[in-house]
Parts: sequence; structure tokens; C-alpha cells
Amino acid sequence: MRLPVGKLGRYAVAEQSLTIVDRSRPRLGRRIIPTTVRYPVIPATAASGTLARDPFPLVVFAPGYRQCDRSYRFLLHEWATAGYVVAAVEFPLTSCHVSAPDESDLVNQPADVSSVIRQLVAISRRPHSPLSGLVNPAEIGVAGHSDGGDTVAAIAANTCCRDRRVAAAVVLAGAEWPPMPGRYFARPAPPMLFVQGTDDTWNPPEASMQLYRADTAGPRYYLGLFGADHFTPYEGSRAPEPIVARVTTDFLDRYLAGQRPAAAAMRRAAQVAGVAALATGGDLPRRNGG
Repeated sequence: MRLPVGKLGRYAVAEQSLTIVDRSRPRLGRRIIPTTVRYPVIPATAASGTLARDPFPLVVFAPGYRQCDRSYRFLLHEWATAGYVVAAVEFPLTSCHVSAPDESDLVNQPADVSSVIRQLVAISRRPHSPLSGLVNPAEIGVAGHSDGGDTVAAIAANTCCRDRRVAAAVVLAGAEWPPMPGRYFARPAPPMLFVQGTDDTWNPPEASMQLYRADTAGPRYYLGLFGADHFTPYEGSRAPEPIVARVTTDFLDRYLAGQRPAAAAMRRAAQVAGVAALATGGDLPRRNGG
């Protein structure tokens, strides 16, 4: 029987640090991709960290430029408490640990994420792995913020980088990255949720809207956060981060875990007068009250 997914706070959470090495692109040499995996543990045995020996959906998270896993720890932890295996990558040339980051390396980051997906699925299949049996290879999603959102958008919707294992994508303050080769939305994309603050000066709302409106073939949603900036909704636990956590979890429940009632729950969680609103089908959210 499948363990339940979808309720924030249902599971205790454990962590595992991995070093993913990708040698599949000879021109780049070895790509070393540190990855922190948060995963659910059975509540009754949480003290001992016993794994819930049942496959859960996997969400691979891509941080923004000069950002690392720790900046998003509250949001990533919340997804894991709801029953998701959450793997946060640190990109080789743009993470917070790089003294001279190179943003042009963003074009190589979609393949980094795909490599992490591939290797985590393989690790989960190993009988004596600490993550043995945890990842459901049929339920894989991606999420990312800022440049990480650009990375995720390319994985989900650009012909250069489309990973067909990805069943759902969450783009937090992301955009089309102009140097990225290929075409966006030339082929059907998985269900996508775009989240954007109206007062974001780093990634202006028009950038998210461009992606959202270009996605005309599949289910897509736009969560507008009124008065929100580029970082607060995703880094830390202050408002409106709890709204982002709830809506993104509902989206993953619906399109990754296959729970149809979660679509209505997502709409309810997103409608907060003067704070947040959700739109779909190319429409834009309307601010009510506040």
C-alpha cells in the first residue's frame, strides 16, 4: 500500500549529503554537483531515522545564482514533510561556494539536473543504499528559483534540454534564458506552475508572464504574489512563503502524485485577498481586497 503524500507536516525529515559526479560531457570534464537530499521518514521511527521503505515522488531543486541549498531550507523541508524526496543541487560554477561565479554556465545546468535525476534513480535501486527504495522513477518533478527557475524552464519546455522523465515543473521567479539554445514550448511541456512577486526587480513579472503565456498546450498556472520581492517568498519562513509552500505542494500533489482533489485545494490556498491570487489558461491573477 502506498504511503500517503500531500499533507504538510505529515512526515519527519532526514537528510543525506551526496556528491554527484557527471562525466557524460567530455568537453566540460568532471562536473561535481553536491546534492542535499531531504526525505520522509516513518513518524513512529523518526527518532532512529528509519526510512519509509516505499517509493515517493522526487523533486529536484535548482537554486538561483550564487545561492545554495541552505537559502531554501524551509521550503524544501516543507515539501519533504508532505512526502516528497527533495534533492537540492549546488551548481559547479554558480553556487554560493564559488569565489568567481560564471553565470554563462547556466546553459550547462539543465544537463546537471538531468544527471542528478538519473543518478538518484540509480542510487534508489541499489539494495544497500541509504536511499534504497525511496524514489519513484515514474514521479519526477523539478523546481527552481531565479537562474534555477530558468534552468527548470529549459528542462521542462526547451527543445535543447527537455527531460521527458519530468512530469511537473515549478518555476519560481524564472525566465527564458536568451543564450539557451533551442526553442521554448515548440513541443508539449509537462504541467507547469509559475510563481512571481509583483515587486520583483531582479526578475520582473513580464519575464514570468512570457513563459506562462507561451505555454499553450498543457496545464499551466500563474501564482501572483502582490508586493513580494525576488527572495522573500522562497528563502526563509516569513510571509508569503507559507502560501508558496502550500500552493506548490498542492500543485505537486495534483500533477506529480496524481491526486485530482489537489487542484481545488491549490486554488483555495492561492486566493488570499491582497496577498496572492492564482490564474490559469493564460489569464493573469487579479488582486482583490487587501
